[in-house]
Amino acid sequence: MQNTIEKELQEMALKVREHIVRMSTGGGCFTGASLSAVDLIVYLYSEFLNVNALNLYSPERDYLFLSKGHDVPALYGTLAELGLLQKDRLKNHLSLDDYIYWHPNTRIPGIEFHSGSLGHLPSIAVGVAMDIKISGGDNKVVCILGDGELNEGTCWEAMLVANAYKLDNLIFVVDRNQFQANARTEELIPLEPLADKFEAFGASVKRINGHDFNALSETFNAYPFEQGKVNVIIADTVRGKGLPSIQERADRWFCNFSAHEVEQLLLELHGNHYTQLTSETLVVR
Repeated sequence: MQNTIEKELQEMALKVREHIVRMSTGGGCFTGASLSAVDLIVYLYSEFLNVNALNLYSPERDYLFLSKGHDVPALYGTLAELGLLQKDRLKNHLSLDDYIYWHPNTRIPGIEFHSGSLGHLPSIAVGVAMDIKISGGDNKVVCILGDGELNEGTCWEAMLVANAYKLDNLIFVVDRNQFQANARTEELIPLEPLADKFEAFGASVKRINGHDFNALSETFNAYPFEQGKVNVIIADTVRGKGLPSIQERADRWFCNFSAHEVEQLLLELHGNHYTQLTSETLVVR
């Protein structure tokens, strides 16, 4: 990837993280999980998916399904930076006067399907990919899952169907931040060896650093990985990426910061100041 493109993606990712921090007040949001998914979503919409303000409803567009719907602040922020959603609307987060809240809503331009209850969108993505195959289209279908979400049996049922119908136009991306809600996945219900499990279901699997734009570019440019096999990318990420004070902390799953704390976190995001927020200053759910 050219250095200029990588720099532009990094700058956009920083702006998206700013949006997430600002949405972490007045009721809060799933801050840690959203921050882990930023680089994935920014790359997909900027470099890989054929989705823009002019083709949002075109049958020729590509599709992204955010199955781990609580990461939607990362998607809101990306859509806003790309001009698909007005930036001013992000101030309406959790307002009764808008549709911007904790989970994706199709009333927001660019969001393909409602999600929130985990484990359902892999099947939706399979259905769309099957329809494209039957219709002879070349659209790409991407479904982002959480690693903890993989405890839902419907994810693996979708994998069985996807491989039975040789849906090599479908990419499952696992945001592997090692946490499920407020516990580590490997301490709750271990997932590893995760790549082996996907391969046993017939998928072609690649594992990468989900914060490395060069790795993302190299991997997605190799799509489809193998003819007739569903593509799976396990993206190793860090919950709370960009904010050292909340990174990889189980109690920083859902955050509701005060306005002052938001300002401190924005400074921390830019590396200008570091404030260790105590658990007493944070509403955790």
